[in-house]
Amino acid sequence: MKRQKRERDELLFARGFKAGLTGRSVDTCPYQDINLRQHWVAGWREGRINEREGYSGVSALHLVPV
Repeated sequence: MKRQKRERDELLFARGFKAGLTGRSVDTCPYQDINLRQHWVAGWREGRINEREGYSGVSALHLVPV
């Protein structure tokens, strides 16, 4: 069970990361549950940081957590 939960959290982080990397707003988070939203927003923040540092498109592919 723990592995399934970890995989879900990593998936949420990755989706948020991709959204942040493409410049989407944090308001576009599709999750209302605070626990799910927390992981998505953490990924979004990392994505926004990388986007501001100039990573985008192909140069950012190695940064996307799997």
